[in-house]
Amino acid sequence: MTDRTTYVSLAGVRRRGWTDAMVRDLLGTPDVQGRDPRRWSLAPVRLYLLARVETVERTPEFAETSALSRARSSAAGAYAERRRAAVLTAIRAEPIEVPRLPGPELERRAVRHRRLLGARSPGAPEPSGAPSGALVRWQVSYLRHALSRYETLLDGLYGETGRGEAERLLRRRLYEAIGVAYPSLARECRRRIAVEG
Repeated sequence: MTDRTTYVSLAGVRRRGWTDAMVRDLLGTPDVQGRDPRRWSLAPVRLYLLARVETVERTPEFAETSALSRARSSAAGAYAERRRAAVLTAIRAEPIEVPRLPGPELERRAVRHRRLLGARSPGAPEPSGAPSGALVRWQVSYLRHALSRYETLLDGLYGETGRGEAERLLRRRLYEAIGVAYPSLARECRRRIAVEG
């Protein structure tokens, strides 16, 4: 069995500031590779001699590669932040145009939308006999769906780089616009803003 105090795993090397490319280029093949006897995993355990890792960390090549990696990471982070700020600005500036429909037409479309989505469960009330609160929720859902074209404003935001913040801002703006266009739905819109964030 390998003495684990003299070896460091790939995760341990990463914690020391190495990237996968740096491990591949500067360390190369692991000193020990195999299955972890303590738990079953598809990924093999890769261990590197700690002395070899420390030796490479003292080389000029490591210092140069590490600095270059930090610079790339910083540049990528700056680009992502600029993109996030641009998307948030676009969402704040974009005029939201809510379709204006007469009350009976909005109700009819909301009920049809509800049926098309197949959202009715076996015990759910028929749309014609639905309580007024359900009909209000359906109308807000229909209008929210009708405004889904505004989600293209989120294009270019991936992962956690501001995507959640931009989605919350867009959702809030859409519900606020629905509430302004249809004052009878404003209460449900405020409820959804509070619940959905």
